[in-house]
Amino acid sequence: MNSHLSALVLHRLLPRLLTAGLAFGAHWLAHAEGPEPEQSISYNVGAVSDYRVRGIAQTSFKPAIQGGIDFADKSGLYIGTWASNVRWVKALNGATKGSVEVDVYGGYRGALDVLPLTYDAGVITYQYPGNNSGVGGVLPAGTFGNASTVEAYISGTYKIYTLKYNRSLSNFMGNLHSRGSQYFDLSAAIDLTNGFSLVPHVGHQSIPGQVDHLGDYTDWSLTLGKDFGHGLSTTLAATGTDAKRVFYTDTNGRFLGKTAVEIGVKYSF
Repeated sequence: MNSHLSALVLHRLLPRLLTAGLAFGAHWLAHAEGPEPEQSISYNVGAVSDYRVRGIAQTSFKPAIQGGIDFADKSGLYIGTWASNVRWVKALNGATKGSVEVDVYGGYRGALDVLPLTYDAGVITYQYPGNNSGVGGVLPAGTFGNASTVEAYISGTYKIYTLKYNRSLSNFMGNLHSRGSQYFDLSAAIDLTNGFSLVPHVGHQSIPGQVDHLGDYTDWSLTLGKDFGHGLSTTLAATGTDAKRVFYTDTNGRFLGKTAVEIGVKYSF
């Protein structure tokens, strides 16, 4: 279950940590000594011990291999794509197909002259190619719809603080009648020097159209990061939620919102 938004492990925690998403290393299309290029392309590959989005386990507490590509223009426009293996489409929605997540996103980043405030607005789609959630799964027909989801997002960053808002433009993650789902994300990026950073985060997910608001919950995380330079970084994150077990327990009896610790490694170039 972006950012992506564009920075979620930091690419997903800083878009759903500092933008949706991973922090991408830049690969400039000009000599470093020259003027700032009009466009840039960056790439990233990595792995996490437990892929979490908004506190919910996407791989049933198993590892994930991930990677992405980003293109950015000097004007502030950007597009990108990112992919990971997942298990929740089958384990939670009861589908028989749907083991890969592919995110495609685009937007605009800018800054206000009157305040030290930067902003980021765009659209992201989470695609699960071939998924048959709600069609060919083990759960009764009509329990879920297609898992693929489209969201619009906007965020603002003031000093070390980032506030982000996501709103679904389609049904959310296969939940029926859930268009207009909302996610509020507040985080801070604390520089501990020597390449270390600490990112506390709290978020709230609401999913309309669900009985007794069972899909609504608050999540939190605390992520320690280490940048080793040359594009290599690692993360150690503690994650938890107050999600309802009846809603977020999969067909194998695993509660996907439980508190856990995850480690990740990423190489950006």
